[in-house]
Amino acid sequence: MRSVVRLLLLATFVVLVSACASNQQEEVLPEKTYYENARQAMNSGNFNEAEQNLDSLESYYPFGRYAEQAQLDLIYARYQNLDLEGARAAADRFLRLNPQSEHADYALYMRGLASYNLDIGLASRYFPIDVAARNPGEQTQSFRDFSELLSRYPDSPYASDARQRMIAVRNRMAELEVFAARYYIKREAYVAANNRARYVVENFPTSPVVEEALIILAETFRFMDLKKGSQDAIAMLRENFPKSSAFNDSGEFEPDVLKGESRSLSSVVTFGLMGDE
Repeated sequence: MRSVVRLLLLATFVVLVSACASNQQEEVLPEKTYYENARQAMNSGNFNEAEQNLDSLESYYPFGRYAEQAQLDLIYARYQNLDLEGARAAADRFLRLNPQSEHADYALYMRGLASYNLDIGLASRYFPIDVAARNPGEQTQSFRDFSELLSRYPDSPYASDARQRMIAVRNRMAELEVFAARYYIKREAYVAANNRARYVVENFPTSPVVEEALIILAETFRFMDLKKGSQDAIAMLRENFPKSSAFNDSGEFEPDVLKGESRSLSSVVTFGLMGDE
């Protein structure tokens, strides 16, 4: 009987302690205090603390005086914290809750910026990962965000930077295609390499890698005995890049993209996926 009483007393004590702790945790500060704490933290570069205060402000005062500004600050705080997915989610939420806000252009810009940097974040600082070899999904999303910004807010102060980043995204996409073309050449999958190079020439004609794409296009066409295609590619290369390294001192087309590669019909048909490295 005494054991039962002791257990009941212990259980009651645990419940009381838990209740006290819970009451302490649930102490809610004034709305203005959360906001001022967040601003002070951001000004001092403490974005973790800023994010905590902004999260609390949104939780306890979702329709308060500082609600809209807190949502904008949360986007920035998460971005500075390198929480790029969180920043994008915060931007999405702001645009959903404040579709007519005068600051919608900022939210769109930050959403695009988060996507723009999402696949070239911390990993690239420590590992030798070729940016052009990555999945272009996030780049495509950032391009759409920046495009929407320019369409809806052409006079936005963020429009100029967004336009430059769109150019950078297109160049990255072109680099990805050329990277893939090089890979297929190593696999002796010349049809696939030709397709990738042609895509660059047709869709990214102002990209810095279009010269290399034309060289690959001309040589793979020649390899496949498609003389007309090769001649057209060489003519385009000569017109746009007369000093290209693909031309020898006599001005003749003499590339070395396929040098040392042996023709393999099975590789051409199977895109090189059945061969050895």
